[in-house]
Formats: sequence, C-alpha cells, structure tokens
Amino acid sequence: MTISVDFEECLKDSLKFRASIEGVETEVTELEVKLEKLVKLCNAMLEAGRTYGTTARQFVNGIRELSTHCSGDEMMSGCLEKFSNSLNHMIDHHTTLIEVTQKSVKQHLFNFIKEDVRKFKDTKKHFDKSSEDLENALNRNAQVPPKKQHEVDEATNTLQTARRSFRHISLDYVLQINVIQAKKRNEMLQFMVSLMGAQSTFFTQGFDTLNSLDAYKKQLAEQLHQLVLNSARDKRDMEQRHAAIKQKDVFYDDLVVEFNMEAPNGVVMEGYLYKRASNAFKTWNRRWFSIQNNQLVYQKKLKDNLTVVVEDLRLCTVKSGTDCERRFCFEVVSPSKSCMLQADSERHQQNWILAVQSSIATAFNERREDSYSKLERTSSVSTGIFSFTDEVRPGKEKGLEQVQSIPGNAHCCDCNEALPEWASINLGITLCIECSGIHRSLGVHFSKVRSLTLDSWEPELLKLMCELGNSTINGIYEARVEEMTVKKPHPGSPRQEKEAWIRAKYVEKKFIHKLPESGIRLRRCSLKRNQRANTLEKSQKPEKPPKPFLKPKGKALPPSQGVNDKSGDSSEDLRDLHPGALLYRAAALQNLPVMADALAHGANVNWVNASDENKTPLIQAVTPGSLVACEFLLQNGANVNLMDSHKRGPLHHATVHGHTGLVCLFLKRGASQTALDENGKNPITIAIDAANADIVTLLRLARMNEEMREAEGAFGPTGDETYNDIFRDFSHMASNNPEKLKRKSHELRTSTL
Repeated sequence: MTISVDFEECLKDSLKFRASIEGVETEVTELEVKLEKLVKLCNAMLEAGRTYGTTARQFVNGIRELSTHCSGDEMMSGCLEKFSNSLNHMIDHHTTLIEVTQKSVKQHLFNFIKEDVRKFKDTKKHFDKSSEDLENALNRNAQVPPKKQHEVDEATNTLQTARRSFRHISLDYVLQINVIQAKKRNEMLQFMVSLMGAQSTFFTQGFDTLNSLDAYKKQLAEQLHQLVLNSARDKRDMEQRHAAIKQKDVFYDDLVVEFNMEAPNGVVMEGYLYKRASNAFKTWNRRWFSIQNNQLVYQKKLKDNLTVVVEDLRLCTVKSGTDCERRFCFEVVSPSKSCMLQADSERHQQNWILAVQSSIATAFNERREDSYSKLERTSSVSTGIFSFTDEVRPGKEKGLEQVQSIPGNAHCCDCNEALPEWASINLGITLCIECSGIHRSLGVHFSKVRSLTLDSWEPELLKLMCELGNSTINGIYEARVEEMTVKKPHPGSPRQEKEAWIRAKYVEKKFIHKLPESGIRLRRCSLKRNQRANTLEKSQKPEKPPKPFLKPKGKALPPSQGVNDKSGDSSEDLRDLHPGALLYRAAALQNLPVMADALAHGANVNWVNASDENKTPLIQAVTPGSLVACEFLLQNGANVNLMDSHKRGPLHHATVHGHTGLVCLFLKRGASQTALDENGKNPITIAIDAANADIVTLLRLARMNEEMREAEGAFGPTGDETYNDIFRDFSHMASNNPEKLKRKSHELRTSTL
C-alpha cells in the first residue's frame, strides 16, 4: 500500500509532515478543478449526443417518408427501408452509450468530487483550526511568567488539551489524505474502463449492424453501376435527340396527331379545340377534346370529370363550319344540340373531321358485326362467279383463350405474370401489360405488340401465335440462362430490372446458344435434292403434305424422325447451315420454331439463295402453301416484292401453285399486281392461264380498289367496303377451311386486266 503522508511524521508534526500535507492539498485542489472541468465537458458532450440522437431520428423519419413516396419502385423503397432500419438501430445503440456514460460519470467522478473531496476539505478545515489552536496554546504557554503558578497550570492544561485534539485531528486528516489519494486512482480508472467499455459495445454493435448489410450493399452497388451506365446512355440519347430535333424546322402541323381507330387505350383522337359556348355572348374556350367509347368528350384539366358533348356518335353528323366568323371551324350536330368547334390549322381541322366520321362509321360497324354469328355472301364479277359461306369469325375472347391455352402462354413470357393480355405477333409470345410497354419501346423491328383483348386479330395471326408460344421462344432466347446462372425477373420485380432483362434477351441476345464457327457452310446438294423431292411430291399429290420434322439443333435424331430425303439419306443435319440458309430450309419445311431460332441467330429474313434461283425464304414458304410460315416471315420484315432470278415474286409463285389464301395475304401486304416475270406475265395472267376463278377475282378486286383509292385522293376512303369484306372472308377461309379454295373454273375467259 502506498502512503502519501506517514502517520509517525504526523505525530511529530515535523517540517516534512507539513510539506507533505501542503503538497497533497495542492494536488487535491488541482485534481478537483480538472475533475469539475471534465464533468462539465462530459455533460456538454452528453447533451450534444442527445441533440444528435433527436435530429438523427428526425432524419431517419425523413428517409422513411421518402421510402413511402417511392413505394412504386421496389428497389428504391426496399433500399431506403432497410437502411433506415439500420440507422435507427445505430441511433438506439448511441442512446445506450449516452446513458452508460452518464451513469459512469455520476457514479465515479461526480460522487468523488461531491463526497470524497468535500470530506477531505472539511477534515482540512478541522486540521487547520486544531493546528491554529495548538499554535496559540504553545504561544500562551511560552509567555506565562514562572512566578504565577495558577497561570502556569492553566496554560499547561490548555496545551495538553490542544495537543490531544491536534493529535486526533491530524491523524484523521492523514488518514483522509491517504484514503483520497488511493481512491482517486480507483474512481478515475473505473470511470475510464466503464467509458471505454460502453464505447467498445457501441462500436461493436454498429459494426455488426453494418456488417449484416455487406451482401446487400454489394448487390446494390452492382445495380447502382448499371443505373449509372443506363443514366449516362439515356443522357447521351436524349442529348442526341435534343440536338437532332433542335436542327429540324418543325411546324405545328407536323406535330398534329393522326387519329387511330385501334388505339389500345380506346382514345381514337385527342387534342385542344376551341368550343363556342351556347350562352348569349358566344364566348370561345379552349378545352382538351377526345373521342372515346363512341362519345365526344372534353375536360379543362386532367383531374376534371369528362364533359360529354355527344352521347352516341351514331346519332350525329359532322360538317365544316364555313359560315362561322372564325377560321378552321367544324360543327358536330346531334338530334338534341349542335356544337361549334375550332381547330388551330386546316390540317388539324381535317383530321378531326375525319376522326369523327371514322368513329361514326366504326360505331355502326361494331353494332352490325355484333348482330351476326354467321355471314353468307355471294359476289359476281365479269370474269367469273364464286360463292361460299364463311364460318363464324372467332371473337376476341375466343382468340384470347385459344392463345393462352398454348403451353407457357398462360404466364408472361418475360416475368411469369399470370393471365397476360398482350402479345408480340412477330415473336409469337404473350406478355403482361408492363412487359408489353417495354417491348413497344424496343421498336417494331424487334417486337410488334398487340392487345389480345382490345385489338382485332386476323385468323392467320392467331394461327401464328398458336404455332409458337412462350415455351418455344424461351427455349431459344433463354437457352443458356441456367448455365449462366442468370436470375429471371418475377412479376414484382422493378421495371428497370425487367427492361434490362428484355433488352439482354431480345436485343443483345445474351442467352441464346451460339452457332459453331463451321456454320458458314451451305449444304447445297442435300438442299436441292429436298427441293426437287418436294416439287415432285406436290405435283403428284394435290393435298398438302404432312409437316416434316426438322431436327433440333445440337441433338441427334433417330432415322425415323429425320427430314425425309429422296436420295436415300435418313435425316439431314442442319446444324452446319448459315443462319440465312437455316431460315431458308426451315421455311420450305414450314417449321416455325426453327425459323424463329434462325432469326434469333441473326438470319436475314430476305436472305437470297444464289444457288437456287435467288429465291428468298418467303418464296420457299409459298411452295408448300404455308400461310402461317409466310405470315411469320412478313411480320418479321420479309419483302413481299422481292423477286427471284426469273423475276417472280411471292405473289407470282402463290398464283402458280394456286394458293388462294397466300394470294389474299400478299395482296393485303402490298404485293405488286402488275410486276412482269421473265415471260412477260403478271399474276393475273398466270391465274387466267390456270383458270383459277378465285385468284382472278381477288387480283381484279385489288386492282379496282387501288384505282378507287387513287381517284379519291389523300382524304378519300381507305378502301371499298365490299373489297374489305371479301378479303376478310378469304382470310378466314384460308385459315379455317382451305379445302374450299381448291377449285377451278373452266368458263374463265382468257382476257387480261
């Protein structure tokens, strides 16, 4: 035990004792000052910590409010919620640190100052008084005359009493000095140990909290990197678009929106118009008008309720307001009232008049189409007579059920959301509404989007959708997903994640199997043998041959499942074909999955086979009369007017082979009716030579309709109604009852158009 002041020296009251206690007193005084300062600083620190905690909690609450605002973005809301919870835990740990520090200061430093140091000071006061009394007793004893005995006795007794008191008090003082000297070390050490223990616990808890976020932070860092790249790309694209548009001389008429009768949202046309009020002042007000649900409506602001101008467009008419005091006016007249409207330009006025007229006609047509379940039509022309009964046209609900019943089509092809109601017609897949919007943003050269419930569907398109489907297309575009361990988005994934997946899948084609380097060879001998065999077989057997099995790429097939070869080969290996040659071969075999695979690997849909009369895949698909294969190629950008080495296009070949359904399809897609082959014959001449009444009728109707449109001018009708109905009936018959089109008329006169 270390003793600051010796008890023996205390009894002696020596100079060493006095010096010792003076040193201790000075040290205790300095210690008290420093401890009081430390306590004050600690209190200030704790108060600042409490203020920080309060402000930090307000900050965390702000993050949570931001998370609620971003509830539509799952990635952002999840990130903000997770980090706000972690920060809240950190603030809780900090609050615990403040409480432990305050308790430690109160238990050790504050109590040491208020109790031990105060007791030391009180003892010092008693010691000083006792020392002073002893000093006075000694002085008085020394001053007493020796002759005055009673004063001598009195002074002696007083001195003895003072010495006894000083002895007891000085011993107590020395004890207090030694005790406080020993205790100050304990208290300060305990304070620091407690403080550092609290700090260690605080930082350990904080480390554990942050360490639990490491995996999430790495994942978030990858997403952030992708977002930065996407943001930079979008910024560059927007800057380029901004610069391009800025250089153009754009006029208001160029920005006028054309009307769309098949708009997905049901809004045929919308835009600003001036409306003349029906009051006495005849004031004009600018309002946002739209045609939707066979009604003409307007509103002042987006959140305002729609005001209906015309309840039913079938009961109204529209005419130009030539007698109005303003320019570009037109009037919509109904049995109950009329409404005078003004456009901003002549083109704007003409577009609105056409939109109202088309909407009136559409309203009547929809009512008429709903009233019949079976159509019988007979039409006669100068070149011959044809008569047939069309089957019931499949409704939208039936088409939806038919497409969704294909394997894999009951869920979105890209995110697996149930019951998708949108489709990509060139890919042959079904999509949810969010993925369809992303597909639409890719451009029609990648994906053509239609609604399964809102749009009308041609029968050949429905058959095309049924030939492919999500399972088939995903087998091509997601072939390497499992080996690449790529995570496919789910219905709840953020839109950014779905968009990145769709672009990687269809634009960058990251997940398809790569073709081997030897895939640049074209096996011409085997290809020609099969073409000759197919031609011979068709000439001997008029009905459509069974669809051959095309060997999947990269897999061996038993001989019984190979492509039949008249040369004796049991199967034909197509793995080494160039993508264009593979598309060409698959088109002849009417195998849509392999055609889709070839296009996915970069096949040119208009690839020309120089070794086979410069034929294209579309011409190859005409030979077996595959309506669905031709429709698939056309939807993927095939040129309907591309000729072979004999100057014959798809329409010529369809006419030669008597495929009436294909002739109808090519005419609807804009095939040239007047193009001459190397023999100087156009398609109608070929059809007349073959005595095919149906094809001659179709070609002549198409020519007549084209002449009518040219005569009507730019604002004329889109085509004769009879022409449209006949072509629609031919399309349904070619898809549903092709055998009815295989007939010829021997009374057909051999005259040209």
